[in-house]
Amino acid sequence: MGKKKVMVSAEEVDLATVKYQYETIEAPHLTGIGLKLFVKVLEAPLIGSLIISQLKKKNKMIEMLRNTVIPEAPMFKPEFPPREPETGVVPLDEDKRPEERVELAVKILPNYEPAKSLSTDPSPFRYWKIRDFAYAYRSKITTPSIVAERFIAAMDHFNNMKPPTPLLISYDPELVRKQAASSTRRFEEGSPVSILDGIFMAIKDDIDCFPHPSKGGSTFFHEVRPVEEDAASVGRLRSCGVILVGKANMHELGLGTTGNNPNHGTARNPHAPERYTGGSSSGPAAIVASGLCSAALGTDGGGSVRIPSSLCGVVGLKSTYGRTDMSGSICDSGTVEIIGPITSNVEDAILVYAAILGSSTAERIALKPSLPCVPDLTSNELSHGYGSLTLGKYTEWFNDVFSTEISDKCDDVLNRLVENHGCKMVEIVIPELLEMRTAHIVSIGSESACGLNPDYEDGKKAKFTLDTRTNLALFQSFSASDYVAAQCLRRRLMYYHMEVFREVDVIVTPTTGMTAPVIPPAALSLGETNLQVAGNLMRFVVTANLLGFPAISVPIGYDKGGLPIGLQIIGRPWCEATILRLAAAIEELCCSPKKKPQQYYDILKGE
Repeated sequence: MGKKKVMVSAEEVDLATVKYQYETIEAPHLTGIGLKLFVKVLEAPLIGSLIISQLKKKNKMIEMLRNTVIPEAPMFKPEFPPREPETGVVPLDEDKRPEERVELAVKILPNYEPAKSLSTDPSPFRYWKIRDFAYAYRSKITTPSIVAERFIAAMDHFNNMKPPTPLLISYDPELVRKQAASSTRRFEEGSPVSILDGIFMAIKDDIDCFPHPSKGGSTFFHEVRPVEEDAASVGRLRSCGVILVGKANMHELGLGTTGNNPNHGTARNPHAPERYTGGSSSGPAAIVASGLCSAALGTDGGGSVRIPSSLCGVVGLKSTYGRTDMSGSICDSGTVEIIGPITSNVEDAILVYAAILGSSTAERIALKPSLPCVPDLTSNELSHGYGSLTLGKYTEWFNDVFSTEISDKCDDVLNRLVENHGCKMVEIVIPELLEMRTAHIVSIGSESACGLNPDYEDGKKAKFTLDTRTNLALFQSFSASDYVAAQCLRRRLMYYHMEVFREVDVIVTPTTGMTAPVIPPAALSLGETNLQVAGNLMRFVVTANLLGFPAISVPIGYDKGGLPIGLQIIGRPWCEATILRLAAAIEELCCSPKKKPQQYYDILKGE
């Protein structure tokens, strides 16, 4: 008796009484042989169930999901109310060809001055932009084929490094040469198909890119799910002339936040090779941060684009749920995932986003997405609209970080936005953030288990990594009533956030609660489970996944150890243009010298 808890409806919650709840995760940190033994016990019929039940009880999951009466009806995927149109934007017709959208997006970018970019040495260090490559090709300074040879040489170098730095899981130099030769020929004939022609991009290993297999970072998934054509997003990039270099490394099947992968080797952070890149889009972030690709595609179901982007010092965009067609990805049936670009700068994120956007027919019917837009960043419009933007900050949540260096850096940038651009800062309160995290893990976990169970039960269990098996043991313990309760929480949390968005245009947080964690040597061969690290990495990102909001991570500087720090902007549904505009302003404010990664290769100049 006395276990039952009854929630009042979300509309009746008194925000003045809401107190921020700090997350305390009760779970062991295990690597190596210890992890192997733990998994063996966890999968034992009786004792395993007892361990899982105890862990769920200690982390208040049973209390939230089974002992609580939640008055809201379930919301099984994000449902968005109508919104007011954004201002200072240019609409992009998703029914037009990708290359037409990209060319329209180019026109909204600030004026490009070659004398200030390619013609001079990039001192201090900066990344080359897509427009730098395009100018170099059009001016015959170099060709895609020349750059391809530099890329291939760099890949050989990275693959032979000690310790190994496996950025790509599937890679064929001859396919790269063939695509580059076709692009070079188009430039020689004066007929490049778009600004993206000849631009090198990597595709995360859970997104189909024919003829490469999609292993999802595993050793076997390509055997049960053969690839016959490009994913919708990849096909759109290919039609723009992009050179697709191969399938980028990732945390196995996306079920992790560090990027650890015993199957193919663990991608390392270009800024500090002894540290993780973050996951699950580890390879995409590392290959962009290393200078080897201008952009990469990742998937984001629990911060998997934004976490590695933050830890590697690059830009990661998560669009509104349903904004991009997920067909041709391993996670195409989930309710929290999107496909999004990882780039070295905001304008490149805009260009790649313009190419890949476009909802599936089913999502157009279900979600009724508004017209996609991009911000007008032309020189006479750069400051347009910033002064009217209101930023929402939940200070206690914002400051819940492993090191105050992170929150202090983020605070400094926000203060400069207020001072330099006239943005308004408003204190907000968001109830039930612990419930948010529980609802997210039950949602993504149940959906992942549903997709993987047939292979798991069909004799493939031993082929999964140990940390994947640990996660699946938890996910398989969720009941139908747990899943429904999580969806009731989803509707409740949607109400709170839409009320916040009545007062503010965006919500601002650090992207992650910690900078890149160290890779334990024992984790390289057998893997690692560390839910405390996962909690720090995921603290601010799951809101956008569970509720389907657009969000972006922008690099803003470094901690005292030289590790990158990211600032996250969460926007209203379908308001990608607003967060991209603000991200561009933040990027401009943080234009102080960038730190050249320890592992970096200049494929444009070959240095």
